[in-house]
Amino acid sequence: MKSTKKMSLGAKSVLMVIIMVTVLSFVEGSLTKIVFDRTINSEYEKNVTNLAHTVAVSVDGDTIDYLKNQVMDVYESLDKKVGSEMMGTPEFDEYISHFQYIKETPEYKSELEKLQRISRANGVDIYVVYVYPKEKITFYVADGSEIANDPGVYDPLYEVNYAVLDDPSIGYPAYITNTPEYGWLITAGYPIYNSKGEVVALGLADISMNDIKAKEQAFTMLLLLVTLIIGLVLSVIYIFSIKKRVVSPINKLSTAALNYYGTETERGHAFSGLNITTGDEIENLSDAMKHMEQDINEYITNLTAVTAEKERIGAELNVATQIQADMLPRIFPTFTDKKEYELFASMDPAKEVGGDFYDFFIIDDTHLGLVVADVSGKGVPAALFMVIAKTLIKNRAMMGGTPGEVLAYANDQLCEGNDAELFVTVWFAIIDVTTGKGVAANAGHEHPAIRRANGQFELSIYKHSVAVATMEGIKFREHEFELGHGDTLFCYTDGVTEATDANNVLFGNDRLLAALNKDPDANTEQICKNVKDSINEFVGEAPQFDDITMLCVKFN
Repeated sequence: MKSTKKMSLGAKSVLMVIIMVTVLSFVEGSLTKIVFDRTINSEYEKNVTNLAHTVAVSVDGDTIDYLKNQVMDVYESLDKKVGSEMMGTPEFDEYISHFQYIKETPEYKSELEKLQRISRANGVDIYVVYVYPKEKITFYVADGSEIANDPGVYDPLYEVNYAVLDDPSIGYPAYITNTPEYGWLITAGYPIYNSKGEVVALGLADISMNDIKAKEQAFTMLLLLVTLIIGLVLSVIYIFSIKKRVVSPINKLSTAALNYYGTETERGHAFSGLNITTGDEIENLSDAMKHMEQDINEYITNLTAVTAEKERIGAELNVATQIQADMLPRIFPTFTDKKEYELFASMDPAKEVGGDFYDFFIIDDTHLGLVVADVSGKGVPAALFMVIAKTLIKNRAMMGGTPGEVLAYANDQLCEGNDAELFVTVWFAIIDVTTGKGVAANAGHEHPAIRRANGQFELSIYKHSVAVATMEGIKFREHEFELGHGDTLFCYTDGVTEATDANNVLFGNDRLLAALNKDPDANTEQICKNVKDSINEFVGEAPQFDDITMLCVKFN
C-alpha cells in the first residue's frame, strides 16, 4: 500500500499560527477601514450638505428661475440635443453654442460671481442644476467651479437621486461616487426656492475625497504591516514554546506507541520509561498511557489463558457436534431393501450443537417409526436433553406399543430430575408400510404437511397434546392417518416457520407451503432442499436463531 506523506504536529502548529495571524491582520484591517470610512464619510456628508445649503441660500431664487427658463427655452427649441458624453466633438460644440448668449446676461454674471466666491473660499466645486423630470436629466444653470460647465450642459440623473422627481424639496442627500474621471467624490444638493416658494433648481457642492481616501489606504496598509510583524514575532515565541512543551512530549509518546509492539525487549514496556513533566494534560496523558500499558499487559496475559481455554472448549464442541451428527441417520437413501417408501431428513443447528432431532427406524418387518422433535433452549443443555429424549423414544418404540404409550413413557422418564425444567415437543408416528396406515402422537409440535398424489401440500391440522417432560402422568392423544400410493409427508420443527429476516418478519406457514409446492413431484431430498433454499433467500444476511430440522417421506 502506498504510504501517504503526513505533516508533523510542529509544522501544523506553525501553519496554524501563520493562518491565525493573517486572518487576525485581515480582520483588524477590515474593521479599521470600516470604522475609518464611517467616521470620515459622516464628517464629509455634514460638510457637503452645509455647503449645498449655503449655495441655495446665497443665490437669488427668482434670478435662478429666470436663468433656468432661459436654458430650457433654448433646449426645447433645438432639434438636435447633445449630452456631456459627446463633449469635445463638433456636434457638442454646435449644440452648446446656442446657450452662449446666456453667459453674457447680467443676471448670469451676478449669480456666477456668488458661486465662484463660495467655491474659492472653500476650495470645492459649486454649481446650480435643474432636474428635468420629463427626460430624467440634469441641466447646468450656472457653474462656479474652477473648471466650469456652460449653461445647457446636461447629464443623466443618477438613479440614487430619483426620489427628487417625486419631491424636489428633498434635494440630493449626500452620496459618494468613485469614477475614473473624478475619482472619489461626495455630492449633495439643496433646493433653491423662488419668491413664490417653488423649488426652481438645486444648489450643489462637490468635495473631492481622493486625498483622504489615499491617506486612509496608507494608514490601513501600515496598520496591517505592523500587525503582521508583531504577530509574526509573537508567533515565533509561541511556536518555540509549543515545540518544547507540546510537540516534543507528544513525539515521545508517539515514538513509545510505535515501539510498543517493537522488539521483544521493548514490547509491553514502551511507556514505562517515559519521564514527561509538563504539569498539564500531556503529563496526564503520559501517566494514563503507562497505566494502560500495564492493564494491557495484564489483559494479554489473561487473554492468552482464556484463548487457550476457549480453543480447548471449541475443540470439544467440534467433537460434540460430530457426535450429535453421528447420532442422527445421515446416509441416504436408507433402507435400500425397502421399496415401499423414500426418506430424507436434515438438521441444521443454530449453534455448534442443537436441541432439534429427527429419527426413523424399522420397528419390525411392517412398521416404520418416524420422529421429529424440538427441545426447549439451545446449545449444550438442549443437546444433552435431546440425546436422552431420542434414546428413550427409540428404545421404548422398539419394545412395542402405540405412539401415545411411547411418549407417555419418555415423558415420565424425562420428568425425573428435570431441575432445568426443559421440555421437548415431539411428533412421533408409526406407519404400517404394507397398508400406508399410520398412528401419530403430536406433543405440542408443528402440524405436518401432507400431499396427496398429484395434489398440493396442505397442513394436517388436529388437536395436540402438551409437550413431553412438562409433568408426569400425562396421556398423549393419538391421531390416525393413511398414506396412499404417491402421497408425501413433510415434518419439521418451528425453526422453519419461525425463521426471521432482518425486519423480524417470520417465514410462516404460507411461505413453507409455497416452497413445498414449488416442485411437489420432486424426490424427498429435493423437496427439503427447496424449503431450505427458500428460507435462505428469505432471511438473507439475518443470523439463524433456531435449529432447522426437516423430515420428508414419500409412500410408494
